[in-house]
Amino acid sequence: MDTNRPTSRREFLVRTAAAGGAALAATAAAAGAADKPPKPRWQIGCYTRPWDRYEYRTALDAIAKADFHYAGLMTTRSKTRLVISAATTVDEARQVGLECTKRGLKIPSVYGGGIPVGKSLKAGIEGLKRLIDCCAAAGAANLMMGGIGSKALYAAYYKAVAECCDYAQARRVGISVKPHGGLNATGPQCRKTVEDVDHKNFRIWYDPGNILYYSNGKLSPVDDAATVDGLVVGMCIKDYRHPKNVSVTPGAGQVDFAKVLARLVKGGFTSGALVVETLTRGDAAATLTEAVKARKFLENLTGQKA
Repeated sequence: MDTNRPTSRREFLVRTAAAGGAALAATAAAAGAADKPPKPRWQIGCYTRPWDRYEYRTALDAIAKADFHYAGLMTTRSKTRLVISAATTVDEARQVGLECTKRGLKIPSVYGGGIPVGKSLKAGIEGLKRLIDCCAAAGAANLMMGGIGSKALYAAYYKAVAECCDYAQARRVGISVKPHGGLNATGPQCRKTVEDVDHKNFRIWYDPGNILYYSNGKLSPVDDAATVDGLVVGMCIKDYRHPKNVSVTPGAGQVDFAKVLARLVKGGFTSGALVVETLTRGDAAATLTEAVKARKFLENLTGQKA
């Protein structure tokens, strides 16, 4: 191209129109982006546990009525005492997912109880795969495990987890372990389990209330949270009141949630699920009132609507 020849009037008009069109498109795109609300950092939800004297649908009704949009599946009134366990069929789990969807609820977390590694490693792997299949069928994002307290079964338990990480990842289900007493009562112990499994699809679901509970109120979850940098993918919002009481509505106990969350954020937990696990106990109406308090507490804590 001859860059030294004079520009014709026609060429000037074409170039001007093209530049103007590009600028207009860029302005429109920017305006459109500005009109879109920012994606929420946190998935604020509630587990079924506060209503586990009732059938799980009652819990889902209450969670939705309290204006949560995320439901964690945990304990309920059933043969296994869980909404989903290794004994649940895929069809049953799919129905649970439909019940959540009907109420406008998504499932960030499922606690499915133990796996039968005491019988054999093979049985443990099969049980864990059933749990993963059920989570996938229900549309759950993460399977939260409670770990195991037996030193004799520790290696087999986490070998089963390691064998199932790829299987879960292919089904878009994460696996996590929470501080839950025994050999995974603290952040460093949970970190060790993650290091032993050594797979990016196995991480920590933090629980500050349990840090206090299993240390008899002696270990600060703010200090403990510093030991799990880079590994946390979700959080049980559980408070604690000494001695040994976790049936406390978040914000009414000894956990300094603002400092705990700030420390976890510093360590890389900058978005994810914050799911209320326990509330002050009462009848159905009182529990609903406490659930609303918990939602508002988390909205104030995060500066974000549930």
